Amino acid sequence: MSDPKDILSRIFQKDDNTSPSQLLYPKEEEKEEDVLIPETDDVLQTNIFNVMINRRSQRKFESNRQVEEWKIEMIFAAADTAPTAGGFQGFEIYHVKSQEIKLKLVQAANKQPYVNAPVVLVFCMNPTRVEMNFPQHILKKFSMQDATLAAAYSQLAAHALGLSSVWIGMIDEEKVMQALGINLVPSSILCLGYPQKILQPKPKRNLLELIHDV
Repeated sequence: MSDPKDILSRIFQKDDNTSPSQLLYPKEEEKEEDVLIPETDDVLQTNIFNVMINRRSQRKFESNRQVEEWKIEMIFAAADTAPTAGGFQGFEIYHVKSQEIKLKLVQAANKQPYVNAPVVLVFCMNPTRVEMNFPQHILKKFSMQDATLAAAYSQLAAHALGLSSVWIGMIDEEKVMQALGINLVPSSILCLGYPQKILQPKPKRNLLELIHDV
């Protein structure tokens, strides 16, 4: 297995002119020993198939347990690796920290109380980033797909990090935009945190029924 430090260097900006701990994502710099957490070794050895099979939507989080900053950074890094149309990454992620905005999002999400989670990420479409020669409605479709894939990668990464999540698709787009003060259309909200209890995976469709050869 490679040194976790080498793998994490892809998450952090690292060159001759910057500190080894300078994140690709803007935030205050930290000392290197504060960034390279021992638990990352276990995370990097996680089997992706186990993650996919065992992931369950979770609506009850431990409200008094905060998610570590390094885990949030790795979730952002996972979203950054998601495939996108032309590689243009036609999406934006809004990390909601304001309690006031979280409560507004609860109202925007059909009053689902679990939207007020320890970590709330809103994935939005940004078709202006997709610099391809297609009609506008096609670019919007691309950016919707980009935002959806980024959210899915984030959700799998969160489970691999020992967190649980619930995907919120029942949203009033206008209310979400008003709550965030943005003009980008949201595709989904991803709510994350430590689960109050571990849920067992639900049975899925039989592959013989799911897959159709043509």
